Amino acid sequence: MIFKRRDPKPTLRAMAEFLWPRGGWTRAFHYVKHRMKRLPDSPERIARGIWAGVFTAFTPFYGLHFLIAALLAKLMKGNVLAALMGTFFGNPLTYVPIGVMALQTGHFVLGSHFTEGDHRSFGGKFADAGADLWWNLRAIFSDATMDWSGIVVFIEQIFYPYLIGGILPGIFFASLSYYVTVPLLRAYQKRRKGLLKAKFEALKQKTAHKADAKRKVD
Repeated sequence: MIFKRRDPKPTLRAMAEFLWPRGGWTRAFHYVKHRMKRLPDSPERIARGIWAGVFTAFTPFYGLHFLIAALLAKLMKGNVLAALMGTFFGNPLTYVPIGVMALQTGHFVLGSHFTEGDHRSFGGKFADAGADLWWNLRAIFSDATMDWSGIVVFIEQIFYPYLIGGILPGIFFASLSYYVTVPLLRAYQKRRKGLLKAKFEALKQKTAHKADAKRKVD
């Protein structure tokens, strides 16, 4: 295959690099920032795409963030590639604070309680929901009785509060990203146009000098 690596990464190495990129998260951040600045689009459209990506990072739809961000960017008439890059606001370093913030906000809005026990059992409720889902899939082809208790607890105590609670901080951080990005992109694009214009003028003058020199020789 054209894009297949000649030496596939071992699973453990791939997982390790997902949690901590080979060049570190600082280098990864600067790479994404560099690619974003060079997108061939207006600052406003790029910033709307970033808004969509950052907001999506605050939703509990893990595994679907790219799709949701792209659709949201389309609806907002933003840059889709910028939206995909914006989803990297959610990464292994920020997932925990984003999750805690969304859950606390969601439980507050819904009037339910968020205790320390919820923090400690977060992974357990994920595991219970996954176990119920697998059990119920097997139950379709057997005489076993379906059990939805783990999924119900997960939806009521994790998913729904996360979904509701992620809206406000998602809007806040997405809007902050938008208003920071627009002037930075405008300044960068203006500077880049100036540099390209200067290079073009220099090339034009160089060509003119060569033409004059050739005429004098002739």
